[in-house]
Amino acid sequence: MEFEGVVYKIMPATKGTSARGDWQRQEVIFELPQEFSRKVCVIFFNKESDVARLKEGMTCTVSVNIESREFNGKWYTDVRAWRVQPKQEEQASAAPSMPDMPPFGEEPSYAAPTAPMAEVDDLPF
Repeated sequence: MEFEGVVYKIMPATKGTSARGDWQRQEVIFELPQEFSRKVCVIFFNKESDVARLKEGMTCTVSVNIESREFNGKWYTDVRAWRVQPKQEEQASAAPSMPDMPPFGEEPSYAAPTAPMAEVDDLPF
């Protein structure tokens, strides 16, 4: 799933060590700009570099996986980011616009001349 939102708040990182090694989890709150704004808490798991690029107020396109799980009769939902692209990068990566063409000169006249013209050799060879 993908959505566009504004970074509302960047929460402090939580670090730990498991049997698989060190890990880092950081939550970022995004505000979805709509008539009735909503906030979504997105988890960045082992993505320190992605979170480091974010600043509050920045507009981003975020790709996430949504998953729910049950524990002791209660359900918990995670929204995990797997890609985040700042809006400025998307605009910069778009194809550059073509510059305006200069105006054309006068069209040459192909009518037969009334007076004899000197032969001009403009061939490059």
